[in-house]
This record gives sequence, structure tokens and C-alpha cells, in this order.
Amino acid sequence: MAATRSTSKKPAAAKAASKPAKKTTAISEKYTKTAILAEIAQNTDLSKKQVDAVLNELGDLIERHIKKRGCGEFTLPGLLKIKAVKKPAQPARKNVPNPFRPGEFMDIPKKPASTRVKVLPLKKLKEFAQ
Repeated sequence: MAATRSTSKKPAAAKAASKPAKKTTAISEKYTKTAILAEIAQNTDLSKKQVDAVLNELGDLIERHIKKRGCGEFTLPGLLKIKAVKKPAQPARKNVPNPFRPGEFMDIPKKPASTRVKVLPLKKLKEFAQ
């Protein structure tokens, strides 16, 4: 029993080859939220309300990942990674040399444990800046 193979090209591959690459131009002024919504709505044939709903849902999704009992990490594929980094508590320190006044000593109060948000750019975002 021999398996037969078709040698015809797939239609999806032909579509991808014929479609030209999208050219992007630099934007000289910072967009407001409404300008961003209008631009995305115009380019995607969606209404502004739909785009706003998508962005709000993305914010909610990020919040659920970063929350206290969440996994602590969210990735927007190709663009950025958002992490929740837990910093341990710092104990109080006494008689530490003052870096601004040599010869003097100072006391540093304790700091409670905290959680910081770290945003890391991924490959595609780094390429945008070049």
C-alpha cells in the first residue's frame, strides 16, 4: 500500500506570496486614546466600540495574569513580556556611611516586601526602534 501525494500547490501559499508587504510610515506626534482607537478601527474595518472593547479586554487579561494569585507573567507575542517581580523586605540598617557627606553615618529604615511590574521588549519591538 503506497501513499499518494498531490503535487499541486496549496491556494493559501499562493495568496501569501502574491500579497505585498504592508508598508508602515513613522508617526511624528503621540496619539491619544481616541486617535489610537480611530486608527485601529480604520485599518481593521471594525467599529471604534469593538476596538475599545478589545483593548479593555486585553487590559483585563493582563490584570488577571499579573494579580496576586496569578501566574505573574503575560506575553504579547513578538512585542513584549510583562512580569510581576516580588522584592523581599529590606531590614533596617544603622551606621551606614553617608554617600553624600563623607565621614558621616546615617540610619536606613526598613522597607516592606513589594511587587514590581517589569516590562521587557521582545525581538519584534526591538526591531521597530531600529
